[in-house]
Amino acid sequence: MLSDFSTLPAFAAYFGLGALFLAVFCTVHIWSTPQREMALIHAGNQAAAISLAGALLGFVAPLASAMAHSVSLADLAVWGAVAMLVQWLAHLAMRLLIHDLAAQIEADNRAVAVFAAAVAVSVGLINAAAMTW
Repeated sequence: MLSDFSTLPAFAAYFGLGALFLAVFCTVHIWSTPQREMALIHAGNQAAAISLAGALLGFVAPLASAMAHSVSLADLAVWGAVAMLVQWLAHLAMRLLIHDLAAQIEADNRAVAVFAAAVAVSVGLINAAAMTW
């Protein structure tokens, strides 16, 4: 029975590093966007929730791929950083494509939010697949 838990330290380390990456991504993403997403979400703005959820899912997909395919914590850290960078570049591209993205999110334009979320998730899935080399 105890042998079943022999990999628990590795699980805890990978889970902990993954959770840390998620917290860092979420924090930096929220701080770097012009709109105050958490305040908007608390006020019932669905577009802000949709947009943020898409960004988180778009980041978690490649992070999960990196966790599944990494050979060490250092390997996971490198690929987690790559996943983070790619997702932020995708968000930057969305801000260039939709010049008033922040205003649209603040105005609760769910169509724009769904499009932004779909782009984030799509980029995240491509990124995840590319990490399987």
